[in-house]
Amino acid sequence: MNEKIFDVTALGELLIDFTENGLSEQGNPLLEANPGGAPCNVLAMLTKLGKKTTFIGKVGKDQFGAQLKNGLEEAGIDTQNLIMDDEVHTTLAFVHTFEDGDRDFSFYRNPGADMMLKKEEVPMDVIAASRIFHFGTLSSTHPGVREATRSALDHAKKNGLLISFDPNLREPLWDSLEDARREISYGLGFCDILKISDNEMEFMTGTTDYTAGVKKLQESYSIPLILVTLGKDGSRAYYKDQMVEAAPFLQDNTIETTGAGDTFCASILNYVLEHGLENLNSEQLTEMLTFANAAASLITTRKGALRVMPTKEEVQDFIQSFQKS
Repeated sequence: MNEKIFDVTALGELLIDFTENGLSEQGNPLLEANPGGAPCNVLAMLTKLGKKTTFIGKVGKDQFGAQLKNGLEEAGIDTQNLIMDDEVHTTLAFVHTFEDGDRDFSFYRNPGADMMLKKEEVPMDVIAASRIFHFGTLSSTHPGVREATRSALDHAKKNGLLISFDPNLREPLWDSLEDARREISYGLGFCDILKISDNEMEFMTGTTDYTAGVKKLQESYSIPLILVTLGKDGSRAYYKDQMVEAAPFLQDNTIETTGAGDTFCASILNYVLEHGLENLNSEQLTEMLTFANAAASLITTRKGALRVMPTKEEVQDFIQSFQKS
């Protein structure tokens, strides 16, 4: 049995999110270069909650790659498995935020360094020394990194890790939506913990009846814990024969939703690390969802998710303030 050095290892994309930050004197949008990428947002929140994390991925050996490496180190995420590519630049994402806080993405990734991770570059000993392996589908959009991801998944499964999956569907990055559906299906076949958004549920099951959609997924994949995020309608947990809902924490000072789903996902993984995945009751599921919803709400009031994740105490105080009001 391998010694468990890391609580969570994540594999996937690490990139720069250019987010809007006002207008110049000429009326042009000013863009702020924020460290981004769903897997590392998840790790940043877990680290803030006291867990030991490491990231497997690739960035360019350029100014943005250096910024990202520094950002991870500042967040307390282990970077020994972050590779700097000499030939391919760091992936860039340009994020347009609408008035309601929702977003639209444009990616500069043809190719981007995160796509260039190879199977032989994945440190299998690090995966074996972890309790949870977390991944999404942006590391399955192209053949080389897809092979690396599948190899990591196989190793995680063989070594008894809990596997966490967030489809994180970004339609512009796929040659076809059928490719996306196939790779999400592949991930569903491996995971023990699924965090899936309402629009991804509809994409995969063809229904907006989320309980019916979860039933379809369970019949095909037998996933122990499924979390469905519903935006302004809160979230649900489906576990064994239980379905628990938790209300959202809506705020007037929401800026953007970048990182909200990742913060939610990290909070769920933190709860599983502390309580296990064997015998959760409805009270525990409610406690888990409430904390995750509150943490996600807090991050929507801050710019640049990775660097500004809330502490456990901040989330708890926030929940108490809502309960008093």
